[in-house]
Amino acid sequence: MAIRQLSETLINQIAAGEVIERPASAAKELIENALDAGATRIEIATAGGGKALLRVSDNGSGMDAADLELAVRRHCTSKISETLDDIRTLGFRGEALPSIGSVARLSIASRRRDSAAGNEISVAGGKIVHLRPAAANPGTIVEVRDLFFATPARLKFLKTERAEASAITEIVKRMAIAFPGVRFVLSGPDRSTLEFPATGEDHLARMAQVLGKEFRDNAIALDAEREEVQLTGFAGVPTFNRGNSAHQYAFVNGRPVQDKLILSAIRGAYAETIPAGRYPVAVLSITLDPALVDVNVHPAKSDVRFRDPGLVRGLIVGAIREALSRDGSRAATTGASDMLRAFRPGFQATPQRPQAPWSAATSPSRPYQSTAGFGERAQASFDGLVHPTARSEPVFESAPQTQATATLAEPVARYPLGAARAQIHENYIVAQTDDGIVIVDQHAAHERLVFEAMRKALHSKRLASQVLLIPEIVDIPEEDCDRLMVHAAEFSELGLAIERFGPGAIAVRETPAMLGEVDAQGLVRQLADEIAEWDTASGLSAKLEYVAATMACHGSVRSGRRLRPEEMNALLRQMEVTPGSGQCNHGRPTYIELKLADIERLFGRS
Repeated sequence: MAIRQLSETLINQIAAGEVIERPASAAKELIENALDAGATRIEIATAGGGKALLRVSDNGSGMDAADLELAVRRHCTSKISETLDDIRTLGFRGEALPSIGSVARLSIASRRRDSAAGNEISVAGGKIVHLRPAAANPGTIVEVRDLFFATPARLKFLKTERAEASAITEIVKRMAIAFPGVRFVLSGPDRSTLEFPATGEDHLARMAQVLGKEFRDNAIALDAEREEVQLTGFAGVPTFNRGNSAHQYAFVNGRPVQDKLILSAIRGAYAETIPAGRYPVAVLSITLDPALVDVNVHPAKSDVRFRDPGLVRGLIVGAIREALSRDGSRAATTGASDMLRAFRPGFQATPQRPQAPWSAATSPSRPYQSTAGFGERAQASFDGLVHPTARSEPVFESAPQTQATATLAEPVARYPLGAARAQIHENYIVAQTDDGIVIVDQHAAHERLVFEAMRKALHSKRLASQVLLIPEIVDIPEEDCDRLMVHAAEFSELGLAIERFGPGAIAVRETPAMLGEVDAQGLVRQLADEIAEWDTASGLSAKLEYVAATMACHGSVRSGRRLRPEEMNALLRQMEVTPGSGQCNHGRPTYIELKLADIERLFGRS
């Protein structure tokens, strides 16, 4: 079979398959061009989910007739010259416009600011229809109609109009967060108008526009640097989480990316603080020398490759964990909102059997179930940890009038979590603060305290190990052996002792005692795969922390345990000084705060 040169139109259509996957891909490329042109106002209009119409208008620098003619040719760009080592623009490949023009009906009207008139060029199915003078405002208007009309097979792979419109909305949101100084307007007959006014240098205000105003109240600022790689942005407190990862935004040198290394680092940073199936909210911006990151991995430019991925991952995990330990223990403000919505003014009275006052704490119909011996076990292992003394008699025996003044007289003003005033349903501590009340889940709170003490013990000394009578020999590729032995000392501190056993095998001599019976073969192979992927070996540490979390859950003060006032206050005081005490090991909140203003609003007093 003879080899022949493909036509320019067919080449562009093949390239379009990588660059323009769906209407949202075209929207992304056109918005990037507008931003590179210095636009401060960008308007996007769609119809039919972007398949029938996609129009992007900007007030950027504009183009003259010669520029327009070159713009629709492949590999023509104004953004780079000779090298890919110093890319500082969003676009640089010179493929977007010719790719769109090869599969759709494309028209571009543009005018430079210093020109008296503009020009317009039209392309259909890869062929220039005309280039002529036209009336135009300063800037550029790009209109794409009948996307993929020249490649009908591609239309079959598109989703519904609603789904395609949502994908375009997501692109606009990402661009809006990256460029707070630009006004974005998204409109069209297939959607309600979405507008993001410019916020200048106030990045958090723009994030609040996109992620909701609650994000401002539940975000922790990030600002860290390591070896000339800078990380800024905001991370949500663990209890402010979502059902998917769509609320995680990452930017590299201002470019929105969806990089698996960054998303994995976010997940690792929030380990043991987010419930299973829930995802944190975070906006991360990484700034580094363009020569240290490759943005030319894929024509869509959504993936990047870092020269030192371990450095970037470590920076993200370290910065977020430091921020959470510093300011992440507070409860999400949405918890109070959810609680307020649960309240209903008034009630319908129904006949009930009379109960004694404070029945939740004193009712003899709910006998106290103790966890025998917990206090002794906790004290033996972790001095200073809150461990209530078992009591079978009722705690609150005095009348309600003297309860708060006699036995619960702890002052309020000195403490962020206030002073305990009651225990209800033998599980929830009600504390009074200067400007509201706090309701604490005693089991969840104490579980976190125990876990943090155990985790501190994990990292303060070499962990106990169990010696295998017969060393386990694990056959793995030689390159995996090399990677594992680089981390052998780190594994030894965690109780895993390994040695090289020939060119393609590892001998496991000791395993962490905390893990009990261990599948050494599976553990070693998993660690080897993790190091190969991320150049880190955090998997073993994560397993040990998981065991510690399980032990903490079973070793904490149980629901149904009656606490004395001094025990409740001791629990509150230790929560205030323990990192991450705002959520338990499973990511559930340990307390909810209700402001006095919210309480007064419930009763119509404000």
